[in-house]
Amino acid sequence: MSALPVVGILLAAGRGRRFDPLGQRNKLLQILPGPGGEPVVVASARKLLAVVSSVIAVVPPGDGGVGAHLSSIGCDVTVCPEADTGMGASLVHAIRASLPREPASWLVALGDMPHVAPATLRLLSDALAAGAPIAAPVLDGRRGNPVGFGRLHLDALLALRGDQGARRLLQSFPVTEIAVADPGIFRDIDTPADI
Repeated sequence: MSALPVVGILLAAGRGRRFDPLGQRNKLLQILPGPGGEPVVVASARKLLAVVSSVIAVVPPGDGGVGAHLSSIGCDVTVCPEADTGMGASLVHAIRASLPREPASWLVALGDMPHVAPATLRLLSDALAAGAPIAAPVLDGRRGNPVGFGRLHLDALLALRGDQGARRLLQSFPVTEIAVADPGIFRDIDTPADI
């Protein structure tokens, strides 16, 4: 398998307890309104798949069908046994799963953010392919998601723990900020009202 400049990672292993504290409705499987409405996580994944040639999607054990949806549209799905310990565990799991592809970088998207514009994903992917060590979208002076990481940060990514995800890296290392006119970089699905 030849090396890939950018591998997409879709984090879809959270339990969405703010959306449904009882755990009966998976927010990632809720149907978005509009023509051709599809599950939140499928909309998120399709946009990432349109920009990068390889997407690894991380799901928890007993995902309620999230992995099947993602696999059916072309994601490589991997189950993270430690998903409940936090986003850091899911990200480390995905990075490890990607290593046989020898990625030069990773574009890390969230399964509950279906409103990110494809143009934003393309700009981030292009910045990573051009060698940016960390790339993040910015609107009105605020950073949003997704975020990309170059291979330079592989060891630091593999050392992540808990629910902080990669926030510490964004605070500790230079970030290439990509100016976008995309409020989708802040819009995640946390409550039923967000649908």
